[in-house]
Amino acid sequence: MIVTTANSVIEPDIGDSEAPEKNISLDANRDPNSIRDENRPRSGKQPRPNNQMRRDKRDVHGWVILDKPIGMTSTQAVAVVKRLFTAKRAGHAGTLDPLASGGLPIALGEATKTVPFVMDGRKRYRFTVAWGEERDTDDTEGRATQTSDLRPSAEEIRALLPRFTGVIEQIPPQYSAIKVQGERAYDLARDGETVDLKPRPVEIHHLSLVEQLDSSHSVFEAECGKGTYVRALARDIGRLLGCFGHICALRRTLVGPFGEKDMILLEQLEALCDRAASGEGSLADALLPVETALDDIPALAVTRADAARLHRGQAVLLRGRDAPNSSGTVYVTVAGRLLALAEIGNGELIPKRVFNLTGLTASSARSNERV
Repeated sequence: MIVTTANSVIEPDIGDSEAPEKNISLDANRDPNSIRDENRPRSGKQPRPNNQMRRDKRDVHGWVILDKPIGMTSTQAVAVVKRLFTAKRAGHAGTLDPLASGGLPIALGEATKTVPFVMDGRKRYRFTVAWGEERDTDDTEGRATQTSDLRPSAEEIRALLPRFTGVIEQIPPQYSAIKVQGERAYDLARDGETVDLKPRPVEIHHLSLVEQLDSSHSVFEAECGKGTYVRALARDIGRLLGCFGHICALRRTLVGPFGEKDMILLEQLEALCDRAASGEGSLADALLPVETALDDIPALAVTRADAARLHRGQAVLLRGRDAPNSSGTVYVTVAGRLLALAEIGNGELIPKRVFNLTGLTASSARSNERV
């Protein structure tokens, strides 16, 4: 898939995985049913203890595909990874709800310029639906709004799934990041307002019933496009079955080009950090190269002379029998190293995003994994 990156803005998507973060505190004394918006501005910065040394930030470039644990928000996960690497810049490619586990792609340094390509990719989920209750958040955090004693059979469930495959109209959950007159829907919902959210087209590439755990719990797998809410899938299937339902477990197994084989547990990342601090390893071993986010985009190698022009923001004239005859977005390399994202058009190569990969990057072993 070719996507133009000129003037891209890096911000969280609002699809399911990109659900609003109903922040679950890691404090065991906090009420697990309470919901707080971590995106609200806070009053001032917390003072740094006098005995705490400030670590100098460094340039780190690449992707960490964190296997996010349950109970941690995406923002908390980014902060932890950024701290472990002492990185100057970090962001994530699509929010993963605190109650969910699985792949959270975290971009460090120049990788943040490739975030839109990951966010536009497919996502795959494995999720469990609890039948008999619909909740206002469409997951276990909310309060029950409708109940039923009915329980669906596997045959009844499978018969419905074709209605939720392909391009469908989906109404986002009340607790979603959709903006309504300048405010997030989840803020309005927390204030007790009922928001009239309009249906939106989303694409479900695949949806299947994997396992019937018991009469009240069914396990599904779904592969979907940007903007899809898995919580809304559970809600709508439950309504059609007449038994109601909500998500009680959710794991993301694929985000764009990143699958489970790319994921690293937080405990493993922390252990690698400890070994690196003692000189027994390198955090570069946890990084995937910046360009792994660009798997679906053609690569174009250029000479050092052309690379110098592109680095200065100047267009390069494409000529000769080896000149590409296509148009659109490419990623440009020089001597095997990522240089820029560029557009081919009217016989020219026009730079849109130039990369400066000076600093810590993926190790050669990780770089060769996808070759």
